[in-house]
Amino acid sequence: MHTLADVGLLDGWQWCPRCRGQLELSQGRASCSSCGSVYYANSAPAVEGVLVRAGKVLLAKRAIEPRRGYWDLPGGFLEEGEEPLDGLAREFREETGLAVRPLEWLGTHLERYDNYFVLGLTWLVEADGDPRPADDAEELAWFGPDELPDELAFPHQGRLLRAWAAREQQA
Repeated sequence: MHTLADVGLLDGWQWCPRCRGQLELSQGRASCSSCGSVYYANSAPAVEGVLVRAGKVLLAKRAIEPRRGYWDLPGGFLEEGEEPLDGLAREFREETGLAVRPLEWLGTHLERYDNYFVLGLTWLVEADGDPRPADDAEELAWFGPDELPDELAFPHQGRLLRAWAAREQQA
């Protein structure tokens, strides 16, 4: 049995998609014993934005699994070949209807998401207009530093927003 750390997204693969030969899974890759093709279990790139207005941060309630019903920062996965800032703009527009502008790079995180890992990129953003929930956002709401949900959709968001709240309360 292979673990997530072994083969990640490739867990469960048995046959080569090119030649239908038997695959051997180990060390984050699947190798075909027939044609020699190698498939890697890479982390999936994702983006998210922190939009703050009047001392409150915008969060989206997830309408889909995983973590359906939990509050989340607007964002999502990059499409194949998509530049990160283009993906950030697209995801924010899809989930909130807002056109965002990046203000500051906040950092990266590596986190488990279902049966694979995500490499996430986070920016502080700004936008004009009123947000409207759409796509996989069931609801949007603004939260002050002392109003944050006890548990967010993903662990890194709790750490990120607690740090933001501490800075806001000191200001």
